[in-house]
Amino acid sequence: MTNFKGAATALAAFALMAMPFGAAVAQDYPNRPVTMVVPFAAGGPTDTVARLIAESMSRTLGQQVVVENVGGAGGTRGAGQVAKAAPDGYTVLLHHIGQATAATLYRKLPYNVLTDFEEVGLVTDVPMTVIGKSTLEPKDASELIAYVKKNKDAVIYGNAGVGSASHLCGMLFMSALDTQMTTVPYQGTGPAMNDLVGGQIDLLCDQTTNTTGQIKAGKVKAYGVTTKAPVKSLPNLPTLDSAGLPGFEVAVWHGLYAPKGTPKAEIDKLNAALVAALQDPKVISRFADLGTEPVALDRATPEVHQKYLEAEVAKWKPVIEKAGVFAD
Repeated sequence: MTNFKGAATALAAFALMAMPFGAAVAQDYPNRPVTMVVPFAAGGPTDTVARLIAESMSRTLGQQVVVENVGGAGGTRGAGQVAKAAPDGYTVLLHHIGQATAATLYRKLPYNVLTDFEEVGLVTDVPMTVIGKSTLEPKDASELIAYVKKNKDAVIYGNAGVGSASHLCGMLFMSALDTQMTTVPYQGTGPAMNDLVGGQIDLLCDQTTNTTGQIKAGKVKAYGVTTKAPVKSLPNLPTLDSAGLPGFEVAVWHGLYAPKGTPKAEIDKLNAALVAALQDPKVISRFADLGTEPVALDRATPEVHQKYLEAEVAKWKPVIEKAGVFAD
């Protein structure tokens, strides 16, 4: 009598052996924690976004997504670490707009922004606000514009370091005014904000995730938002576009990346977990508290993310070259 049970077992084993290795791995993915590298210090705006997303993605993937802060060199140290990581889906990068600007800003970038990563999807667009110390003379955005043009480099503008979102916003602001201010780079947003609140510097432009609390507490003077539409969490704050700088617009978008060569099956699972996170009521609520919201789901795809990154690299290249500020 034929041993049907034994034959079936043998056939199943043969099918498993014949299965492409990548497919077998993909079915099992993930079977251990995934590391999400944030290329900035803990506690900053990008870190906040990452931890909210990581917590939600962990539930979908069935494995913990662990946030690892790898700060330094304006975000390029952490990004470079991910670019060199094994392309197995267990190391990802959550980075902001600096992923695009690094392509021009750094002369000796140890990776290629456009070819060394697999885009997973966009996460959020975070508006920025121009804020000043509480004792700064101008009362509103139009007065601030006139004040900066008149006083020029006597105005002290702080930022969180070369390549930071606040650095980029400052460059765009000065370019729009065709005026240079005295720029003071700090080692992170926290120290810059502390000096602004303390009155040691005059101006700062940073993400709503970092400025909304200070604005609502009355510790700083708010002049305007950098998006063309008002921000829901700061409804009384005008846009710079409407206050005397037509066309002025900058938002700090965040995206999720994996090393180049990560199999499509793993990218698809990461993307599905990201899309679920962007629809998570807790994430949406916490984002709203921070003055932002998840991107529309049709933007949270690898294809859209790739095209958007390419467009942002092209957009910022002339701005950075005009400012003449480069880093090694």
